[in-house]
Amino acid sequence: MRLKSFTAPTMAEAMEMVRTELGDEAIIVSTQRAAGAKGVRITAALEPADADLAVAELFEESAPSSSADAVKAALETHGLPQRMAERLANAARASDIADPTLACAAALEAGFSFAHLPDHGALRPFMMIGGHGSGKSMAVAKLAARSVLKQRHVGIITCDNIRAGAAEQLAAFTRILGIDLVKTRGPDSLRQAVETVTGMFDLVLIDSPGLNPFRTSDMDYLQSLIEAADIEPILVMAAGGDAAEAAEAAEAFAAIGATRLFTTRLDTTRRLGGMLAAAEAGQLALCDVSASPHVADGLSPISAISLARLLLPQAPVPHPDQHFWTDEAPLS
Repeated sequence: MRLKSFTAPTMAEAMEMVRTELGDEAIIVSTQRAAGAKGVRITAALEPADADLAVAELFEESAPSSSADAVKAALETHGLPQRMAERLANAARASDIADPTLACAAALEAGFSFAHLPDHGALRPFMMIGGHGSGKSMAVAKLAARSVLKQRHVGIITCDNIRAGAAEQLAAFTRILGIDLVKTRGPDSLRQAVETVTGMFDLVLIDSPGLNPFRTSDMDYLQSLIEAADIEPILVMAAGGDAAEAAEAAEAFAAIGATRLFTTRLDTTRRLGGMLAAAEAGQLALCDVSASPHVADGLSPISAISLARLLLPQAPVPHPDQHFWTDEAPLS
C-alpha cells in the first residue's frame, strides 16, 4: 500500500491533489482539520478500487437541456437550496452526458468530495460525533461488524457517559461481535485508552455523547475530547433533516475538526437535501451511509454514481428474464 499526505486550504482542493497524484483509485485513510483553523490534511493510499464513473464513457452524446432539467427537478424535490440545485444542474449540463443519472453523478463528482472509511489500516482512531439521536452508536456497531466479518481486529471505545444506558446499548453489540468495550470518562481517560490500544488493532472506533452543536459548552466539551488524543472526528447526521438546519450544524462540527460526513437513516427518508447542504457548508467529504436498522447490513460507501441513483427517480426494474448491466449493488 502506497501512502502519501496532501495539505490544502479546502477539502475539495486536497481531494483534487490526491486524484492528480494518485489517480481515481486512491482511497482516503485519514483526514484532519486543525480545530478552529483553516486547512485540511489528507493521507491517501493507492489500492485497487472500483471506478464508479467508468460507465460514463459509454455515453458520448451531448446532454440535451432535458437532462439538466431532470437533474434540477430531482434536486429541488430533495429540498436542496435553490442556489445549490442550479449550480449542480449547470454542472450536469456542462458534462455533456445525455443520461440524467450519469450527468448528475458527474456534477456531484465535480462539486463534492467522496472519501469512504476504510475497514482496516486507518492511521488514527475514528470518533463518531454528532447531535442527539443521530445514530453514532449504530454507526460504530456497523463499521465494527463490517471489519469483523472481514477478519479484522477492531477496538471500540465509548466516552458517552451522558445518555442513560448508552454504554450498555453499545456493549450489547460488542458482545455479539466478540469485542471488549473500553469505557472512558472525560478527556484524560480517553487519552489513556487511546494510548493503550494504539497498535493493537486494525481499526479503532470511538463513540461519543450526543451534543448540541448550537450550545457553546457542548462544543467546548466535545473539542476537549477530540484534542485529548490523535483521533479523527467523523460527523454522523441523520438524513431527512431541514437543509438550512443541517448546514448550520455541519459548520459547527466542522469548526472543531470534522472532515467527513457519515449519513444515517437513508431507509426512512425521501429527501436528501440536508445531507448535501451539510456537506457543502462544512466542506465535508461524503463517506459512508446507513440504510438499514440492522447491524450486519445496510452500510455502504457513498460515491457520486450511487448518490445520483438515490437522488434521481430510477427506471422500472426489468423483468427477471431481462439482462442488464450495473457496476455495483444497489443500496438497500
